[in-house]
Amino acid sequence: MAARKRKVVCAMSGGVDSSVAAALLKDEGYEVIGAFMRLGTPQGVELAESCSSDGRKHKQGCCSVLDADDARRVAAVLDIPLYVLNFQDDFGKVIDYFIDEYNRGRTPNPCVRCNDWLKFGKLAKYAEAVGADFVASGHYARIGTDPVSNERALMRGVDHKKDQSYVLFGMTRQTMARTLLPIGALEKTRVRELAEQYHLPTFSKPDSQEICFVPNQDYAGLMRRRSPHAFKAGELVTAEGTVVGTHEGHQQFTIGQRKGVGVAFGYPIYVVDIDSENNRVTVGEKAALMKRTLRARQTNLLSTRARGAENLRCVAKIRYNSPPQDARLSVIGDDEIEVAFDAPQAAITPGQAVVCFDGDVVLGGGWIESSSA
Repeated sequence: MAARKRKVVCAMSGGVDSSVAAALLKDEGYEVIGAFMRLGTPQGVELAESCSSDGRKHKQGCCSVLDADDARRVAAVLDIPLYVLNFQDDFGKVIDYFIDEYNRGRTPNPCVRCNDWLKFGKLAKYAEAVGADFVASGHYARIGTDPVSNERALMRGVDHKKDQSYVLFGMTRQTMARTLLPIGALEKTRVRELAEQYHLPTFSKPDSQEICFVPNQDYAGLMRRRSPHAFKAGELVTAEGTVVGTHEGHQQFTIGQRKGVGVAFGYPIYVVDIDSENNRVTVGEKAALMKRTLRARQTNLLSTRARGAENLRCVAKIRYNSPPQDARLSVIGDDEIEVAFDAPQAAITPGQAVVCFDGDVVLGGGWIESSSA
């Protein structure tokens, strides 16, 4: 009797990366089940505009109707089944988190939460329910072996310019053991070449650049539509407490912001602090943004080497697009870490994630609460 093919549920968003991931898995001999996550259009959210693989413009819903069409076309080429999963209620949870964080004076990262709660949360449970051995996605990251501890590890993608391990740091070790990331060992240019070789209709489809539910990156506009009661006039102040202007709501600011601050000093001025309780925004020079140490909670330490760490050498990222910086990681509580950088970092922002690495191995991370000089 022939051995049973290992079954994998592959998240297919209608983009080139997930399309190639599904193709590679099928070539490797897996029984591939495509899963398109229908996230819907939550009330009060005007979805951003994007393009399908044939150039048609549509509202980009992070898996919109035309993205679903692209996923179906790819599944037909690969001769694999594609199931549409209704995750609209769960997606609403991501948007609620986004709104709540801004109202608290923090800067959220909905892409990390979406991965935790949906792609490697609810989708992983679906995979288990249908008897699949693995769940897979088109992220530029790898599941490999930690050369120091010899344990299974989340690792940076080979293409460091596209690396997405930062946004996956929240997955559990249990989920990681059942996760496949087929394109993590490839450069982006090679992924597009493979898409064309497989005759996938998404081979030239543009990458999505925006948060799907924030049209034109107008965060303040979304906030006003979703929680108009939370917007109140407040003061712009200096670090000394001197009032230098007013604002219409602290939600329109983020730490490190320079443009649109609403006050001119004759030299560059930045948002350096947001006090949501008193609806006060502090502005100052860039030097006030430079901090060396941060504390983070809601931690997820994927590597056993990070648990109980005390001044563990690492590199750390404080936002998705920032390069890793030399630092030391210490566990200072049941659910709190401290990351001390060798050199001061600009705009360490509460609400963003800090993720620590040893080489390409993700040690773990947490959600930034505070920073200090």
